[in-house]
Amino acid sequence: MPLTIKPILPRFGAEISGVDLTAPIPPDVRDEIIAAQDKYGVTVYRNTGLDDEGHIAFSRIFGHLETAPRIKDRRPRHAHPELFDAGNLDAEGNIIQDELIRLHKKGDRLWHTDSSFIALRSAYSLLLAHEVPPEGGETWFADTRSAYEELPQAMKDRIGNLTAEHSLWWSRKMAGFPLSEEEISTRPSARHPLVHVHSGSGRKALYVAAHARSIPELPTEEGRALLAELIAFATQPRFVFSVKYGVGDLVVWDNLCSMHRGGNFDELAYRRDMRRTTVREGAAPLVKDDPFGELFRASGVA
Repeated sequence: MPLTIKPILPRFGAEISGVDLTAPIPPDVRDEIIAAQDKYGVTVYRNTGLDDEGHIAFSRIFGHLETAPRIKDRRPRHAHPELFDAGNLDAEGNIIQDELIRLHKKGDRLWHTDSSFIALRSAYSLLLAHEVPPEGGETWFADTRSAYEELPQAMKDRIGNLTAEHSLWWSRKMAGFPLSEEEISTRPSARHPLVHVHSGSGRKALYVAAHARSIPELPTEEGRALLAELIAFATQPRFVFSVKYGVGDLVVWDNLCSMHRGGNFDELAYRRDMRRTTVREGAAPLVKDDPFGELFRASGVA
């Protein structure tokens, strides 16, 4: 039985049904899922029934899964290292009260692309809702392929050979976390082209968002102004939609052709338990590695 695919925007985002994600995925269905992902960039599966093990198993059809970093002096919530915590709960399941942790997480409410601050880029993210607030807490997505295609030709010519330096700590500073520019400069960052070809579709896409701190080929302020202009262009209403979650809903997005941000909610009043797997771009490493852990250890927080 073929998948049922309902587009959200004409070229971006789709709700998919007609497949049981808790069961092994046959090769032909896997090919359909990957093709839909390549075409639409963001796919939504409602009421999946997935648990942690099923979430991880389904995620593996997309490629090699990253492991979450272990933060110094903070016990992890999840037994499975493949699960990144995207909620507002501590290891005991209580709503986080620590102001610094909450400030750090507020960076996720800026338009961003997962893990662009690491040289080994993340392709797909798969976010599963376990517990959701009664209002707010949605995720917004922006189409960076269509945005690139609709840029004026003069802008395409201007940015075609430029790169950006991406830093996790820059986006955290922009969200209010207490860091200086000097501190950020001592911590690891990664450099990526502003424009690249999305391998799954062959379409060009912008690769920018909140982790992008500077454009090395331009003076600092000029580069930051250009980054802000590109982000603003790509997040116009015609390129954007949001997903409101129910328990069991899974959203898969391709970080190489989209940006996303979390929606606001009353994080001190309502619980939000969201768990994410992250799939690395390209083939699995030949030996075990831990790029997120290396980043945090080099930054003095793991």
